[in-house]
Amino acid sequence: MARVETSQALLTAEELWQMPDDGQRYELVKGELWEMTPAAIRHGDIASEVAWQLRTYVKQHGGGKVLIETGFCLECQPDTVRAPDVSFVAAERLSVEDQDSFFPGAPDLAVEVVSPDDTDAQVHDKVLDYLTHGTRLVWVVRPHQRTVTVYRPDGTVRLLRETDTLGGEDVVAGFTCPLAEIFG
Repeated sequence: MARVETSQALLTAEELWQMPDDGQRYELVKGELWEMTPAAIRHGDIASEVAWQLRTYVKQHGGGKVLIETGFCLECQPDTVRAPDVSFVAAERLSVEDQDSFFPGAPDLAVEVVSPDDTDAQVHDKVLDYLTHGTRLVWVVRPHQRTVTVYRPDGTVRLLRETDTLGGEDVVAGFTCPLAEIFG
């Protein structure tokens, strides 16, 4: 993730939305544009496995939508738009009007798969952004360590290892997945 110099001091979520597609992924952090490094194979494989596991469960049991790399407008003036690798939004928070723009608010669940070029500070900042703006559950997946760190807004942090089972807790109620399947 690298900050992109722009001619403007700060960008808005609307300006980010209107940018021509240049094949890159961007996030907006307090009005500053950040370019996301394209994902490596391991990153993409793990993110797609998490999404598949969640989506399969949600399709069978209902309750919301599982999204991939969707922009969430967390904050305004200056604007912050984050795009977790995988996310879940409860059905009662979805509307037809939100389908063709960034989601106005935080996801209920945000999943970040850590890339080799992500710094601990960058990951920490993302987790804080999500939790501060209403995300109820954050999973930080570390492929090389084969761990998932689970964060809650009340400050609870749990480290899960490959032999543990990941759960949706009260956010995706009833969802469970052995981490061995994610890291397979």
